[in-house]
Amino acid sequence: MVKSGQAHIAVTGTETADLSATPIAWDGFGVLVHLSNFTKEVTKQQVADIFSGKITLWSELGGLETKILVIDRPRNQNIRDTFESQLGIAGKITGAARVIGSDEQVVKTVVGTLPPLSAVAYLSLSQGLSVVSSGVAVKLLPIDKVEPEAPTVKDGRYPLRRRVLLLSKKEPHPLTEAFTRFALSPAGQQLIAETYIPIKE
Repeated sequence: MVKSGQAHIAVTGTETADLSATPIAWDGFGVLVHLSNFTKEVTKQQVADIFSGKITLWSELGGLETKILVIDRPRNQNIRDTFESQLGIAGKITGAARVIGSDEQVVKTVVGTLPPLSAVAYLSLSQGLSVVSSGVAVKLLPIDKVEPEAPTVKDGRYPLRRRVLLLSKKEPHPLTEAFTRFALSPAGQQLIAETYIPIKE
């Protein structure tokens, strides 16, 4: 829509060669499981192996002898492309995965799948942290011994993160420039903090 002139700005996690990209925030990818799942933590490589179908049982990760139900996101969601590319599994997510679009439905599926310990999904870390703090029976797995939290995403210790970008045409435009300035201002960053992790202190 930006390229065709139907919109001035797009918010995304992926740069496009012929558009200008301005980072405005960070977001992580949370790996979500049932609260009573016995697996305590995973490595980034194990996350790749789970979602590509190389690891199929939770017992391979210190859990029960339960088959892993992988939940993937639709191809048209930006989160999926970035998640795949960060893990080096682009186009390799297991064909056995269930594809679910909305974060709400993803959470419901992780909570309600029988046996209750079997499902695993990924979602925006800000969404995941919000769900966990509201008392839903799910948890986010630490990756490479790093807790999934705003400070660890911001300083790069948490390995699954993406920049949130404003994309606009490269030709200067007063509206897009004003909006970008606002997004990076203290007031704009405070608003962004309601959904993502601000890029500025």
